[in-house]
Amino acid sequence: MSKAQIWTVVILGAFVILFIMQRILRKEETHPVMNNESSTTETYEDEGKLLIDRLNCVTCHGADLRGTPMGPTLYALSEHYDREQLINYLRNPADYVEEGRLKEFKEKYRSIMPSYGNQDVKDLGKISDYLLRLK
Repeated sequence: MSKAQIWTVVILGAFVILFIMQRILRKEETHPVMNNESSTTETYEDEGKLLIDRLNCVTCHGADLRGTPMGPTLYALSEHYDREQLINYLRNPADYVEEGRLKEFKEKYRSIMPSYGNQDVKDLGKISDYLLRLK
């Protein structure tokens, strides 16, 4: 065998050994078995709630999202928005500030809704889904 062939065998052998070791030493990831739709929905809702917490929405809307002097309640948004409308609002709230009840909010609340246009649309979808379920 030539030196190039020997090195090729050594490198391939090392990859095989590392692959086997990785399989042996890898910790088993525990994922709950999602047998029904409610488990999936709960997980998805949890993600929406986590994103709301991460984006500090509770600062203005309150820990329970029922509103504060800084921002309105986030309950019953399904009466005013569908999923797509809420995502668009979250991306650029300034576009909607002169519309109906939002015009009243501008005068009533001390804070300005920030834009989340830099957030992943999938994350905004999770947030929207969570908020639209609040009754």
